[in-house]
Amino acid sequence: MNKLLIGLGTLVLAGLIGWWMIGPDWRRLATNMPTHPSMLFWSLEQRDAGFRMLDRMPFFVDTRTIKSGKTVRPLEDGEPLNLDFDIDAYIKEQRHVSMIILHNGKIRHESYNLGFTDHGRWTSHSVAKSITSTLVGAAVKDGYIESLNDPVSKYISGLKGSSYDDVTVEQLLTMSSGVAWTEDYDDPESDIARFARHEAEDGLPTLVSYMSQLPREHAPGEVWHYSTGETNLIGILVSEATGKTLSEYLSEKIWAPYGMQQDATWLLSADGEEISGCCIQAATRDFARFGQFILENAEIDGESIVPDDWLASATSQRVPTGYAGVGYGYQWWTYGENAFAAIGIFGQGIYIDRARQLVIASNSSWTSALGDQDGENMRRYQFYQDIVQAIDKENGETAQPTSEE
Repeated sequence: MNKLLIGLGTLVLAGLIGWWMIGPDWRRLATNMPTHPSMLFWSLEQRDAGFRMLDRMPFFVDTRTIKSGKTVRPLEDGEPLNLDFDIDAYIKEQRHVSMIILHNGKIRHESYNLGFTDHGRWTSHSVAKSITSTLVGAAVKDGYIESLNDPVSKYISGLKGSSYDDVTVEQLLTMSSGVAWTEDYDDPESDIARFARHEAEDGLPTLVSYMSQLPREHAPGEVWHYSTGETNLIGILVSEATGKTLSEYLSEKIWAPYGMQQDATWLLSADGEEISGCCIQAATRDFARFGQFILENAEIDGESIVPDDWLASATSQRVPTGYAGVGYGYQWWTYGENAFAAIGIFGQGIYIDRARQLVIASNSSWTSALGDQDGENMRRYQFYQDIVQAIDKENGETAQPTSEE
């Protein structure tokens, strides 16, 4: 009997030690294991656990590594911002897991929440769209893409004869193809949810197969309509044009030479293609570095990786969105002349203000995809303006508000 009790006690102790040794991230995931194949329909607790673990869940999705280089670009500390509100309270209210504010290239604020750390990797969601767009610019400069006026089907042969056959690369970048698409994050029958479940029967890659079957709603170039599917096509276009995976090309052009602190990862489709409209897992500091890279005209060693006029076009309004004062460039949201942002659902973002040399990078786990359930989206816009006003106050200037997000 004593031996049995000792044996059971040993097993319990071993289990407790093992439970402790797997670490807080795995413990959080183990107690909040996602039960739905789509992240859009995870519970709040599952998102809290899963968004930091996506590239450690091969039973859920495959990933590809975006390799960093041997040298890390330092981020120097600056003076803390003098704010007239409690930024820590704001971060907790918004369920931000991280917040980094760079001003003139220096860290003016950095904080972490909900157990996330400076070396953790949180998912980007649609922030990846702006990174994908930058790779298009690189591919143009490198000569892989001849012109933005080229038809998409020149690079993705599986789209020939489809509604995308006469859509240009630029129209794909500005989401003005005119092809039908539904992006409702609460509807499992929306295109944004259905395309991942599609099984190709025509020999095409799954995404190309799905997109090639969509009908046309408007003539190309006439109407802006938000479509993650089109950014996913952009990723395939870049891979086809360059002959490289997106992860490889991103590492080669930006991640390694610019000096990101650590490897990142990119989620893959069932076909092994990067899901370019979503989901790069990276440290928040590296998302901030990407914002600084864009602010510095995408230059590495004094030379821009994109054409001279690329960023001026990419980060200014190319098409109206129907939202007051908010435009859309090449996969960037634009706010007036100087401000633009990479935005992802559930509160991911990189906000950039050229005139003020300001970058705000944040990762989050909002209570709803668009932040409309508890007002997080509007509060974030106000937060950006609060930081702008604080910077202007330091400089003895009066802030000019940008348009509403």
